[in-house]
Amino acid sequence: MAIPRLLPAGTNVSGEIVYENGEERLNIAELDDHSLSAWRWRRVSLVPQGAMNSFTPHLTVERHITETLSYHLALNSKERSARSRELMSSVGLDASFLARYPHELSGGQKQRAALALSLSCEPDFLLADEPTTALDVITQKETLEMMTAAARTRGMGLLLVTHDLPLAAVFCDSLMVMKDGVIVESGPSKDVCGHPKDAYAKRLIEAVREMP
Repeated sequence: MAIPRLLPAGTNVSGEIVYENGEERLNIAELDDHSLSAWRWRRVSLVPQGAMNSFTPHLTVERHITETLSYHLALNSKERSARSRELMSSVGLDASFLARYPHELSGGQKQRAALALSLSCEPDFLLADEPTTALDVITQKETLEMMTAAARTRGMGLLLVTHDLPLAAVFCDSLMVMKDGVIVESGPSKDVCGHPKDAYAKRLIEAVREMP
C-alpha cells in the first residue's frame, strides 16, 4: 500500500520508492497529488487483498470500469463500453457480468472482475496483494494463471505479495523472502527454493517441505 501511496493519512514512510521504466525514473514518495494521480492506474495498478476491497458495493462492475476509463484515459461512452467488454472477456467473464453488483459475484468471479479493473488502463506494473485470499485451491490456480498470462502478454511487471510460498515458487520468476520488513533472501525462484542461503529462508522452506 506504500507503493501506490494508499496508506492512511499521517502514516510515516521513510526512504525512497523508486519507479524505473526505460529512461523514466521517479521517486514515488515525493510525487505531488497531481503527478501521483496521473501515475496511478497508468503506470502501476493494484489488486488489493480480498476482491471486495476493489469495489464499492452499490456500484455495478461496469460503473467501476467506465469511471476509471473516463477519468484516466478520457474515453467516450462508446469506447468505454467496448473496452469494458474486452476487459471482461480477457479474464474469462461474459459481458453480462458488467451489469452485476459485487455481491452478486462469487469469490472467484469478483477476483476476475478485480483483475479486469486493474488492467483497464494498461499499466506497466501490477501489484497483487494476497490476491488468492479466501479462494479455493482450484480458483487460486486459475487466478494466478490469469495474472501471469496477462503480465506476459502485455509485457507488464507483476509483483505478488503472498504467504503461500509453494504458489509463489510455481508462478514467479524470482522470489524475495522478507522477515520483519527486511529482504533476507532474493533470486530466481528455483535457487531460493532449492538452495536458500539465509537461515530464516532455510527454515521457511524446510517447514513447507515437512508439511504432510
